[in-house]
Amino acid sequence: MKKTRIAVGVVIALGVIWTGGAWFTGKQLEKNMDQLVQQANATLNQTVPGSHLQLSYQDYQRGLFSSSVRLVLQSSSQTEDNSLLKPGQSIVLKETIDHGPFPLAQLKKLNLMPGMASIHSELENTVPVKPLFDLTGGASILQAETRVDYSKATSSDIQLLPVSYANTDNHKKLDFKGGILSVQADSNGDKINMTGDIDSLTLTTQNPFDMAVQFTLNGVKLDSNSHLSPEGLRIGDQNLAIKSILGSVDGKESLILENLTGKTVLDAKDSRVSALADYSFGKLKLQGQDFGHSKLHIALSDLDSKAVQKFATQYNNQILMLAADPALQNNPDLYQQQMGEFLTTNLPLLLKGGPSFSIEPFSWANDKGESRFDFTVKFKDPATITPETAPQSPTQQLDNLLTSVDAKLNISTEMATEMMTHEALATGKNQEQAAQQAEQQVKSLATMGQMFNLTTQQDKNILSAIQYADGQITINGEKMPLEQFLSRYMQGIQ
Repeated sequence: MKKTRIAVGVVIALGVIWTGGAWFTGKQLEKNMDQLVQQANATLNQTVPGSHLQLSYQDYQRGLFSSSVRLVLQSSSQTEDNSLLKPGQSIVLKETIDHGPFPLAQLKKLNLMPGMASIHSELENTVPVKPLFDLTGGASILQAETRVDYSKATSSDIQLLPVSYANTDNHKKLDFKGGILSVQADSNGDKINMTGDIDSLTLTTQNPFDMAVQFTLNGVKLDSNSHLSPEGLRIGDQNLAIKSILGSVDGKESLILENLTGKTVLDAKDSRVSALADYSFGKLKLQGQDFGHSKLHIALSDLDSKAVQKFATQYNNQILMLAADPALQNNPDLYQQQMGEFLTTNLPLLLKGGPSFSIEPFSWANDKGESRFDFTVKFKDPATITPETAPQSPTQQLDNLLTSVDAKLNISTEMATEMMTHEALATGKNQEQAAQQAEQQVKSLATMGQMFNLTTQQDKNILSAIQYADGQITINGEKMPLEQFLSRYMQGIQ
């Protein structure tokens, strides 16, 4: 009996502690809402300063074990100019907050670790997101569960609901099986880890010949780890994998692309930024013909970190500005023109410090062999150009931009013949015709290249090597001034 009373006393004590802790957590959350929203707006302005968006909260309702609040994202501009949301429109997140130390939502998952809060988030049906609710039959396409630790670190599981949509007017169909995104962030939002998984997405439309065209994306996986550099640049690594991309026309297989992978690494050290990118796919089939596999490795080094951060900020602002411009929404040519002008104007930022760029390699292979292309270019810092060194000739123009260029091409004739054979087979030729045509095309390529001294042939490979430095170009061992090269190969360019 005594032990029973002790046990009951312990349970009551735990209940009091839990109730008191939950009440305290709820009170602290309410007390700090203004500060949390201010921090969110500061981050928003820093990340996308030209977005003209502002976050606020409404209808905070505090209970003993849980609270609720609406987070409202609106335009801070009184006009529609350069704003992603029109005045009066809003995107609203409905938040249900279970208080710690043992949030009920976490207890349901048998997670007994103490935490400050567990937050359930979903979209509210407002004008900007109404099309998304139409796709899901009135449910929020986004459902998020976030755990907030006492350190203020967060862990979120964001679920994207399946979508099935069909428009009989334009013969378009969308079938999305749903997905999940997991995000972990430290208390300062500095370190962010992210994983994502999407089962499949199928889009069906109709081509100008009234034939059904279908594309299916299967097995998309994302893995990202990043943190902020001292300059505020988000660096880290990101991996993307796609199991397959399938395409068909009128029910007949036209495209199979398998095992696509992409990896990027962005790093910063001693005020310099470097970037690496690796892309590959395991198989490409077109019209039932096997075209082999490919890989690409790209490297950027010695970029100025402050210049890169400035370029990234201006680039984000430009994208937001163009997205909010009604005149560009139905004018892709004008959009491309303005983006091109922006890149041309801001290119000197990326060239500050004299960075280098390389492709080592871009390769394509099949059962008969591999061909590859390697390319390296070293740029000059535009700040080193003075009025006295203003370019007066093509050589001076190039020397003011580049320090050196090195390019190498190695084409396996057997590999190229095999690929061109499959290309001819895909157009309807029989095996004998396709093989003869491919062999002739490769021989013509080799002969033409050697005729103009652009290529040489060694064993069963077509080779080409071009270097540039200090106004001199070397092509397959033959050295000449840039002007002679232009006169020989690019008549009319002086």
